[in-house]
Amino acid sequence: MVYMKMKKLTFTSFLLLFASLVYAQEQFQKEFQTQFIMVEDGETIELPAGTFNLTTSLWLDGKKNITIKGAGRERTILTFKDQASGAEGIKVTNCEKITIEDLTVQDTKGDCIKVQETKGITFRNVLVEWTGKPNKKNGAYGLYPVMCTNVLIEKCEARGASDAGIYVGQSKHIIVRNSKAVNNVAGIEIENSLYADVYENEAIGNTGGILVFDLPGLIQKKGGYVRVFNNLIKENNYKNFAPKGNIVAKVPDGTGVMILATNNVEVFDNQIINNKTLGTGIFSYYMTEDPITDDEYYAYPTGIYIHDNTYERKRSKPTGKGRIGLMFRFKLKFGKDVPDIIYDGIKDAEKLDENKQWKPGYQICIKDNEGAEVVNIDAENDFENITFDADTYNCALNGFEKVILGSNQE
Repeated sequence: MVYMKMKKLTFTSFLLLFASLVYAQEQFQKEFQTQFIMVEDGETIELPAGTFNLTTSLWLDGKKNITIKGAGRERTILTFKDQASGAEGIKVTNCEKITIEDLTVQDTKGDCIKVQETKGITFRNVLVEWTGKPNKKNGAYGLYPVMCTNVLIEKCEARGASDAGIYVGQSKHIIVRNSKAVNNVAGIEIENSLYADVYENEAIGNTGGILVFDLPGLIQKKGGYVRVFNNLIKENNYKNFAPKGNIVAKVPDGTGVMILATNNVEVFDNQIINNKTLGTGIFSYYMTEDPITDDEYYAYPTGIYIHDNTYERKRSKPTGKGRIGLMFRFKLKFGKDVPDIIYDGIKDAEKLDENKQWKPGYQICIKDNEGAEVVNIDAENDFENITFDADTYNCALNGFEKVILGSNQE
């Protein structure tokens, strides 16, 4: 009888403890939401140490000079594994000079942190991740600034995104530095954006390490003036787990750097190591075989300068999956001797002179890359004239200027 009373008491105590924890989490969520709504311009939202289970997005709108600050990346953890409302963990819209730092956002239904139409956004010492094995049901983007100006991402880390871990889209004046992307489909992606520096990052174990894309159907049509330098881009051989229909679902596992239909891109002083399919790929949008219905879209890469990188690759077969995988299996047949730098050879005739040579400024220049073999696969002519003549690309383009951000960030 005494034992039964003690057991009943213990169970009752457990229920009370559980109820108190649930109440505490609900109170924290209300407090967080209230701070995001009521914060005044120029103030700081301080999030305490602890792991907080949140079920609703935190939304900051129309504010200026706000810092959202945790107690440290390992100490302030916002988990959204039971998210019932909204898609993002943190959403920022129509703001100016916002800083998000020293915290972790986990397991959101959609994007971990999405920032739209904001002038001046800094992410610093932020971890965004989906825990567990990478899965197509994970949210698309970890850090996701879109249609922003003056974007700084530094000392951040992204894991498990089913699209891109660190993504900047349709934005201008961008720096991504000293950050890490692991086990995403795309590690770091710059899309339809102008004036970006991506440097001193690690892209390891993704499907594709660093992507620079221009895509059709977007408001900001043409990106470019992107520099990718001093990065470690290593072993990006993870199987592609993007949902079907996403453009990154076409990225072959084993991709180090891919440049797709964008212009004025410089890739230099990187270590591009053991990416089994593409060390660096330079492709027009026509390689995707998707129809183009956007009349203002420009589908060719021009003004590309790949130089002074170090390439290393173990002898292994490239992927056999997807459009590019099929190309390797049935058209290129390189076996285990895959060239490090692959150019599709699809050119815009309007950018060529009467001798069918590039007009100044539009060249594809590839030079002084250690350990690299270069191939033009002549995709425009159904791979009829595959050439390994590296001298064809032995040229240089003027270096692009360093990106300078606003005084609150740089």
